[in-house]
This record gives sequence, structure tokens and C-alpha cells, in this order.
Amino acid sequence: MEYGMIFIVLACVFGFFMAWGVGANDVANAMGTSVGSKAITVKQAIIIAVFFEFAGAFLAGGQVTATIRKGIIETSSISSSPEILVYGMLASLLAAGIWLLVASRLGWPVSTTHTIVGAIVGFAMVGIGVDAVKWGKIGSIVSSWVVSPVLAGSIAYALFFSVQKLILGTTDPLKNAKRYV
Repeated sequence: MEYGMIFIVLACVFGFFMAWGVGANDVANAMGTSVGSKAITVKQAIIIAVFFEFAGAFLAGGQVTATIRKGIIETSSISSSPEILVYGMLASLLAAGIWLLVASRLGWPVSTTHTIVGAIVGFAMVGIGVDAVKWGKIGSIVSSWVVSPVLAGSIAYALFFSVQKLILGTTDPLKNAKRYV
């Protein structure tokens, strides 16, 4: 078997392992509250997750994929040795998959994005050099990890406050729910 084919097979195996980790951890994070509140069953959650995870990746994942693929590290210094990038990305996929397995087994809700970004940065620092990491881009990514929960929490607060004020806290919540929804 050619080396190229071996790398493709390894990338597929490691990629499926990583995808399993996404399913075990991120989907559980997204669907846990709906299943826990008994709004939907586990089977329904899996069907919904399969559809929307695929649709989200297919329709809106291009920008994030581009950042992960070529926005985190500078590869020009290894253009004469592309195998380093291949080995490093394979190592990053496997490392991220292993970490997601460990975190899922321990019941820790972790981000697959944090995981793969950290794995790629780790590979780049060791395999290419600290200067190969695009630290400005990493700073932007990490700041989005800080801003995202604050923003999501603020939006959730405003939405629930509105629902509580306009619907739940009124004398006729059902009538108001029909009116506003």
C-alpha cells in the first residue's frame, strides 16, 4: 500500500474517532437539557442532532473549518517538508479524539473546538516551532471563548426576562403566549 493511501486511511480513522468524540460530548451538551427535562426522548434527540449537526457543518461550517485548517499555524517554513504537516495534523486529530474520549468518560462537558485548536497549537510548537503559531489569531479565538458565554448568558437573560414579564408573570399566561408567539 502506498504511503498516501495509509495517510488517508489514518486520517479517516482518526477523523471518525474525533467525530465520535463530538457526538459523545458536544451533542450531549446540546441535547442534555431537552432530554433531561423530558421534552424529547433520547431517540428523538439523536435524530434531531444527526440532522442539525450535519446541516450546520454542511451549510455554515466552512469559515470555522478554514480557520482550523489554515488560520492557526503558519506552514510556509515547512513547505519543503509537507509530511511534517501531515504527521502533525494526524497527531492533532488523534490527540483531540483521545481527550474527548477521556472527558466524555469522566462526564466533563468540553468543547471540541478548544480541543482541536489546542492540539494543533501543541503540534505546531513542537513540530515546527513556537513562531509558527499565529498568536494573534489564537488571541482572537480565545477571546471569542470568553465573550461567547457572556453574550449567550446575556441574551438568555433578556429572553427569559421578557418571557417572564410578558407571559409567565401575567394573569392569563396562555392568552399572552398565543399573543406573543
